[in-house]
Amino acid sequence: QVQLVESGGGLVQTGGSLRLSCAASGSIFNIAVMGWYRQAPGKQRELVATVTSGGSTNYADSVKGRFTISGANAKNTVYLQMNSLKPEDTAVYYCTVRHMGISYWGRGTQVTISS
Repeated sequence: QVQLVESGGGLVQTGGSLRLSCAASGSIFNIAVMGWYRQAPGKQRELVATVTSGGSTNYADSVKGRFTISGANAKNTVYLQMNSLKPEDTAVYYCTVRHMGISYWGRGTQVTISS
């Protein structure tokens, strides 16, 4: 089992920045992918960004150039630096990891951007 704990959400104004963190713990042998998804009210959960154990990253078009994902493999931690935030970035952000073929999810952290 892998447990995920997210932190760093909050309320900021348009144009502001936030940094999300997610720490994985438990019986961890090989995390292949770590990433972030988000879900806004009334919408489906969507990909924000992922990073592989090899350092390859993938971003949703809506966040490219504004968000940066990074992982600290040795610490089983993933970060999401979010800059130039917009009201449409408001959502619950979920951390996810792919470990031994199984996807695990955190409980989510609320990010709210005021206009």
